Amino acid sequence: MDLTPRPAPDVPRPKRRLLPALTAGAAVIGGIVIVGFFLTSSIDYYCNVDEIGVREGCDDSRRLRVQGSVDEGSLQSRGSITTFVMSFNGVSLPVDYEGEPGGIFQECIPVVAHGRIVDGVLVATRIEVKHSNEYEAENAERIVEAEKSACS
Repeated sequence: MDLTPRPAPDVPRPKRRLLPALTAGAAVIGGIVIVGFFLTSSIDYYCNVDEIGVREGCDDSRRLRVQGSVDEGSLQSRGSITTFVMSFNGVSLPVDYEGEPGGIFQECIPVVAHGRIVDGVLVATRIEVKHSNEYEAENAERIVEAEKSACS
């Protein structure tokens, strides 16, 4: 009886699927980068008028939520655009808002305007008035501070 080991039969090795794995990995990483970019660019930073250009995140290259009080005598309507000036701690910012803010929007009250600064003017897409439930719920700690800088 011969006990010599027999040579192993030639079994074809499975082909490695390296290219599809690399492609899938690159797609996942690319997706994460794209989603991260869009999420960070869509964040609205909350700033007071006097913090624009001073505090980190409050630069005029991004979308902002800006708090201030509507200056007395500054509220005007030009066609479908409502313009006013909002101030906080002695710093003012002109605001253009397409539409009528409505509700109890008026001069000498604290507001939050959402938008971007273009050529030194906040082009607002949304206005929150101090007395709205949404504003009070989200910004309760800011109301007292804003009222200090409102018109007398």
